[in-house]
Amino acid sequence: MTKGPIQTEIETLLIAEFAPTHLAVTNDSATHRGHSGDDGSGESHFTVEIESSAFAGVNRVLRQRMVNKALGDLPGDRVHALAIKARAPGE
Repeated sequence: MTKGPIQTEIETLLIAEFAPTHLAVTNDSATHRGHSGDDGSGESHFTVEIESSAFAGVNRVLRQRMVNKALGDLPGDRVHALAIKARAPGE
């Protein structure tokens, strides 16, 4: 499957902000086709798995806030749903 512009933007922003040791951005939009929040773009629902030393000593809620902040207007504006799995190396 080809990456769309929103998926590419998510990856670029997270790499720039966190220099992750692991990053996987999965487009889950196809499994939500026809559901609430599906805008027909094929890029409305994503899962982010990210590992970065920036998350060391930081609780789960703050990690999610950090990721959302790094993504700017994407969550809630151009992306309907974003599942975030953020961890520090060794977790």
